[in-house]
Amino acid sequence: MKKTIEILAPKMGYCFATKQIVDNKQRVGYMYREVPDDKYDSGWRFFMGTETDEYANNPDNLAIYDVNTIANLDQAIIPYLESPYGKEFERLENNTFKEIEEL
Repeated sequence: MKKTIEILAPKMGYCFATKQIVDNKQRVGYMYREVPDDKYDSGWRFFMGTETDEYANNPDNLAIYDVNTIANLDQAIIPYLESPYGKEFERLENNTFKEIEEL
């Protein structure tokens, strides 16, 4: 039986995520929010955090998803979704995220 998608992040728009997260139902390990490309773009970019540069830089390994889809796969991201543009986070062992400070 398929799990029903819940409305956890309504009207956020789309994001980019690695296919490893969606296809393999993996947790987000690293995420950042940039200035959106258009009015439908949330600005969010989601990665497992273990992808190689070669994998992450290959456009075939990234896809556009509704932010709600990623929130359903990993509800730990939800408290951070309203973060301003320019923020980036990495997952901690306690299943929360820590903001990565710029040097």
